[in-house]
Amino acid sequence: MKLLIVGAGAWGTALAVQAASRHEVTLWARDASLVQALQHQRVNARYLPSVVLPPSLRLSHASFSDALSGVDLTVLATPMASLRPVLQALAPLQKQKPLAWLCKGFEAASSSAVSQGLLPHEVQAEVAPGMLAGVLSGPSFAQEVAAGQPAALVAASEHPSVRQALVEAFHGDNLRVYANEDVVGVEVGGAVKNIMAIATGLCDGMQLGLNARAALITRGLAEITRLGLAMGARADTFMGLSGLGDLVLTATGDLSRNRQVGMALAKGQSLSHVLQSLGHVAEGVYSAQTVVQRAQQLGVDMPIAQAVVAVLQGQISPQQAVATLMGRGAKGE
Repeated sequence: MKLLIVGAGAWGTALAVQAASRHEVTLWARDASLVQALQHQRVNARYLPSVVLPPSLRLSHASFSDALSGVDLTVLATPMASLRPVLQALAPLQKQKPLAWLCKGFEAASSSAVSQGLLPHEVQAEVAPGMLAGVLSGPSFAQEVAAGQPAALVAASEHPSVRQALVEAFHGDNLRVYANEDVVGVEVGGAVKNIMAIATGLCDGMQLGLNARAALITRGLAEITRLGLAMGARADTFMGLSGLGDLVLTATGDLSRNRQVGMALAKGQSLSHVLQSLGHVAEGVYSAQTVVQRAQQLGVDMPIAQAVVAVLQGQISPQQAVATLMGRGAKGE
C-alpha cells in the first residue's frame, strides 16, 4: 500500500514511522529546509527528537501533483487552521482515492463568510464535496505511537472504502484501528476534549485534588455528549475511544499540551507566554470560543467550556471559574 502523509509534525511523523515497516510511506512537508534536515539527520529534531526515522521512510517537498502519483491513501497531519487550504489544493488532484485528516478541533470562526467555525468534515463538504474522506482519531500521544507502544484509534467515514483503507494502513501489532460511521461524534469528541483538558489542567494546577478532577472529567464528558447529540452524533460514540478514551488521556496525561496550558494558567502565567513556551499547537485554545458559540446556537448548556473561554480571554481568574462552577444551582444528573 502506498501512503502519503502530509505534514511532518509530531503526529504525522509518528504515523509515518509506524506504517513504514509495512507500507511504502512518503512524509511530505511544505518546508524544503525541514525535508532536507530530516533526510540528513533521519530524526525530527523539533517534534520527535528521540525517534529515528526508518530507512524505508521517504521524505518529500514535491508538488502535490507529483507527490500523489500512485498513492492509495492520503493522510493530512496538519493543524486545523491549515485544513481548508490543503483540501482546496488537493481537491482537483485527489480524484476518487481515500483521504483522511488527523486534526482535532473546530475551524476558528471569523467575521467573513470564509469560516463559520466548522468541524473538519464540514470544511471538506464546503471545499471538496465529492471527496472520499474521513477522520482518524482517538486517544494517542505521538511519542508513544512512534515508540511502538500499544494504542487504539478510530477510523470514521461514511465511505466504507475510506474506513477500510485506514484499517489496512495502520492496524497492526501495536496499533488497533476500529471502524466507525459516526464522523460527527468522532470529531466532536476529538475537538471538545481539548477544552476539557484545559479545564482539568486548571484544576490540577490549583491542586484541587483527585475528587475534583474526577468530577470535572465526568461532567466534561456530559457536555461533550450534549453537544454531539445536538449536532447529530450517536450517543454510544462518546463512550468509545474518541469520546471517553480521548478525554481521559488528554485530561490526565502529562504529554497533553492542552492540559499543560491549563496548569500554567493556574500558576499565574499569561496565555501568550504559555503558548510561546509550549512551541506546539494547543487546539483547545483556538477552538474553545467556537465550541461555545455553536453550543449557544443549538441551545446546549456547556458551563465548563464557557468557564474555560472566560479564563482564556482574561475575563475571570481560574479561582473565579471554579467558584462559578461550584456555585451553580443543584440539578439532577
